[in-house]
Amino acid sequence: MTKSRTTYSVAFKHDAANLVLDKGYSIQEACDAVGVGYTAMRGFVATLNLTCL
Repeated sequence: MTKSRTTYSVAFKHDAANLVLDKGYSIQEACDAVGVGYTAMRGFVATLNLTCL
């Protein structure tokens, strides 16, 4: 049986990534705080970094 992918809103991704970029959380701390996986959070942070350049 396969697991379905979770879709996150743009606002959720932005808020989650800001925990790392603005508030100084580690990626793992931010994952624990919002309940997403490490790879997903890394993607949120990378995407926000690219769009804010």
